[in-house]
Amino acid sequence: MRINQNYLKLEESYLFSTIAKKVADFQQRNPDKEVIRLGIGDVTLPLCDAVVREIHGAVEEMGNQETFHGYGPEQGYPFLKSAIVSYYAQRQIDLQPEEIFVSDGAKSDLGNILDLFDTENTVLIPDPVYPVYVDTNVMAGRSIVYLNANQENSFLPMPDPRVRADLIYLCSPNNPTGAVYRKEQLRNWVDYAKDCGAVILFDAAYEAFVQESGLPRSIYEVEGARECAIEFCSLSKTAGFTGVRCGYTIVPRELKRQNVALNPLWLRRQTTKFNGVPYIVQRGAAAVFSRKGMAQIKSNIAYYQRNAKIIADSLSDLGIWYTGGTNSPYIWLKCPGGRTSWEYFDYLLHRANVVGTPGAGFGKNGEGFFRLTSFGDYEKTKEAMRRIRQIVE
Repeated sequence: MRINQNYLKLEESYLFSTIAKKVADFQQRNPDKEVIRLGIGDVTLPLCDAVVREIHGAVEEMGNQETFHGYGPEQGYPFLKSAIVSYYAQRQIDLQPEEIFVSDGAKSDLGNILDLFDTENTVLIPDPVYPVYVDTNVMAGRSIVYLNANQENSFLPMPDPRVRADLIYLCSPNNPTGAVYRKEQLRNWVDYAKDCGAVILFDAAYEAFVQESGLPRSIYEVEGARECAIEFCSLSKTAGFTGVRCGYTIVPRELKRQNVALNPLWLRRQTTKFNGVPYIVQRGAAAVFSRKGMAQIKSNIAYYQRNAKIIADSLSDLGIWYTGGTNSPYIWLKCPGGRTSWEYFDYLLHRANVVGTPGAGFGKNGEGFFRLTSFGDYEKTKEAMRRIRQIVE
């Protein structure tokens, strides 16, 4: 018996465990100090009322023989897929229910989609990056080419014609940088992918945070993207489903490689390896896309956006370079005073009792940068930025 040796190539996932240890040690030595966490990637507001009511109703159904639901369709119930079709239609994007696959979240699908592609394919990944993109390909033994995202290109790298790739990861709004591609920039990526015969894996988990008109919330707003892109979306940040788990992946019928359509391949994969998202969860997810649900989740998102504005305005006043915040829950800042990411982490923790996320944990190009998030409490966010203002040298 032999294990998958590629797992031994993975770097130890130390970022958040190291953060937790540092914070715990600090609090043990300073029990009188209140630590404010602006590094959290989880939501803090509860599920909206429309979702909760629908989930309660679904639970009642499951308790009666006449309305009980057992195994459902692995790719999702028609009522939820129809709601997603209508959601995209509001942006003049025409989807078919058969192109939508309901799952337990974007993270799972971003890893599982790799089952469709040969391990000899070359993968193009921007750096800094959400770690799952890298780790899942390392596990499979694929060759990875990194694309430099940096301050000079506002952390929105564009295609390099000298580089050829088979799989391309794009995330917009981006985690961790909060940067958002404009439509013409995504059009360049679509053209590049079609020229290379590549497939774009487009992570749209934060699309609901885009507020500026003209900024795309889906790769399918770009003509030709249906022929070269798979889109992943999640209700985790859109509707607070981090503890409920529901998302969806879109595989257009037009998307083919080697004269093989990828849509039926993904259907075959899902029906073989996945038993579907629980009926109760899907009922709650469908409520997200109702008129009442959309109004309520927009209120929650506005709460987080108000937090982001407090952070962004403070950084602007202090003359600290940053990106994100306006159309994203993440604010990506350049560490003041030429500090490294971990030096700035320690500085904020000890001087302001504020916790963020060192950019170095997201790749080599994250060194010297730092991620703050808007998913916390409003009053605590204001207090955190007041403290940061006081310690700026």
